[in-house]
Amino acid sequence: MKWRRRWPEEIGVCSFCNFNGWWLGFVFELDLSRYMQREMGDVGRQRWGFLGLGLLGGGDGVFGCWDVFGFAWQWLWSFWIRWRSGFGFDLEKQQQKQRKQQTLQLSVACEPPPPPSLRQAIEVISSLISLSHSIKVFIVKWQLIRNKLEELNSGLIAVENCDDSHSCGESLALSSLIASILVTVKECYDLARICMDLSYSGKLLMQSDLDVLSTKLDRHVKNLSGISSAGVFSQGFAIVVSKPGLNASKDDMRFYIKDLLTRLKIGDTEMKRQALVNLHEVLAAEDDKYVKLIVVEVTEIVNILVNFLDSQDTEIQQESAKVVSVISGFDLYKSVLIGAGVIGPLIRILESENDFGKESAAKSLQNLTENSDNAWSVSAHGGVTALLKICSIVEYRGELIGPACGVLRNLVSVEEIKRFMVEEGAISSFIKLSRSKDEDVQINSIEFIQNIASGDESIRQIVIKEGGIHAVVRVLDPKSSFSSKAREIALRAIEKLCFSSLNAINILMNCGFMDQLLYFLRKGEVSIQELALKVAFRLCGASENTKKAMGDAGFMPEFVRFLDAKSFDVREMAAGALSSLLSIPRNRKRFVQDDRNIGFVLQLLDQEETNSGNKKFLLSILMSLTSCNSARRKIANSGYLKNIEKLADSEASSDAKRLVRKLSRNRFRIMLSGIWHS
Repeated sequence: MKWRRRWPEEIGVCSFCNFNGWWLGFVFELDLSRYMQREMGDVGRQRWGFLGLGLLGGGDGVFGCWDVFGFAWQWLWSFWIRWRSGFGFDLEKQQQKQRKQQTLQLSVACEPPPPPSLRQAIEVISSLISLSHSIKVFIVKWQLIRNKLEELNSGLIAVENCDDSHSCGESLALSSLIASILVTVKECYDLARICMDLSYSGKLLMQSDLDVLSTKLDRHVKNLSGISSAGVFSQGFAIVVSKPGLNASKDDMRFYIKDLLTRLKIGDTEMKRQALVNLHEVLAAEDDKYVKLIVVEVTEIVNILVNFLDSQDTEIQQESAKVVSVISGFDLYKSVLIGAGVIGPLIRILESENDFGKESAAKSLQNLTENSDNAWSVSAHGGVTALLKICSIVEYRGELIGPACGVLRNLVSVEEIKRFMVEEGAISSFIKLSRSKDEDVQINSIEFIQNIASGDESIRQIVIKEGGIHAVVRVLDPKSSFSSKAREIALRAIEKLCFSSLNAINILMNCGFMDQLLYFLRKGEVSIQELALKVAFRLCGASENTKKAMGDAGFMPEFVRFLDAKSFDVREMAAGALSSLLSIPRNRKRFVQDDRNIGFVLQLLDQEETNSGNKKFLLSILMSLTSCNSARRKIANSGYLKNIEKLADSEASSDAKRLVRKLSRNRFRIMLSGIWHS
């Protein structure tokens, strides 16, 4: 304000030159009105202007006496200064006020800017994700960038949900990361606009820029994960998302899975463990809806699970192995696990000290090796040796040994791996395991013995030498408490192992197998009866001695009973086994002694609904009986002979015609014999 600097000079000049009071009052009024107009507007100028005019009249007398009463004017001057300061005209005070304002502005300017907003970053990234769907060029690269943006956004949302403001909101590392993320997001937004407008200068250059952007986003994700692993976010401060109900929408399911993904990525150890527990619960309780969601849509979870298999924390390792074992049970998604490199970490768990983790790892490998294409991968990582070691330690629980046996059973289909197992003494180990009280271990060990000996006579002889037949027959003891499933497996193993050599059959007969087989034909469940009939059919063709023994044991009535079974295969096997036994004279004689046997066969042949296949079997039985005189007479004297003749005339069946010719020759002999004796 220039008038403030001129004011003392003007007063001094007036005093020195002895100007009259009128001039001094005019100057005072003019300057005062200017100041009040600036500070208070036109109203201030009018009010304070009257004060100046009043002084204009009285000033002439006052200042005219300046030289006479000079000593008094000093007192008047000080009074004037005090009066001005009372109305806010103190220049020094105004200058101090200005200095304070300048200092305040400088301090504000020197303060660091407020930290970037976490909510702002989330909103900008969400908007950018939506924008990226509109881009029609470089689709693959933008899909990769979009996935990384979604991953980053989910992590930031989890940070926002953290209630611990001291560790989350005030973290310098987090604030710095958010600022860096916003810079990268701005670059991404600029590139997105360029791609949408097709204004890029060259494809190669744009591809390079997108690759650089993808690398930056990936680095941000890793940095955010690093901050979380330092213990910034914990289970105690996380907002709990409830599990969706049974009829939940796909969006709710996806939201729940993504929340678990966030916890797996940025949570502390306890949060990750609980997330794995919740993930296992929904996968085990539901059908493949959640598994499909994880593998197809939220694919990142699979890679995280595979990484967790190598975790130093045994609980994290164990829980992740459980989740992997559930996913491996679905055939459609096994290739995803294999592609993520799950074989190596699973085998490393088998070699570790985590027994509970071993169980889930073995189950996963059992599921994954059902396809022999994965066998070499297991062998390449040392899995065969690790599994054989587990199977040789009897102290392990059945929950571990059972699936370990199952993995090795699946691997024997590869010839080189099978030879390696034999050299390592696997056969003797598995014969011991077949005597286990644990059913799962028992079943898998018997199946292993069956598979490793199938099609290889040298290995089959090793199994017989090591006592494999005795171990399997033991399971068929009717007095034992073994389940039907275990007995079915044992019958299949006997069929594969024991009919290639007479020595094996003799061992089988000496083990009391004949009585066990007959017991299951009579009283076994339907599935076991069919397997027992199949084994009996194979046993009938072994030797003459076995046929005689089976006839003496009472197998023929059981075969007759199966001739009327619903299953075509069962009828075929029963007829074939009966025909084979009737080739022995004493068996035919025993069969004919019961009149019901021949009558039942003729009755089945006469039934209109009897199909051609069943007729063939029945005719073969009757042909076998024609070798016995008493049987021929019973057939010829029965009321079914005319039906057999009609069958021979109506069908081009060689069996029926042969049967009629044989019966006719027998009738002619009977007539001649009667004439001769008469």
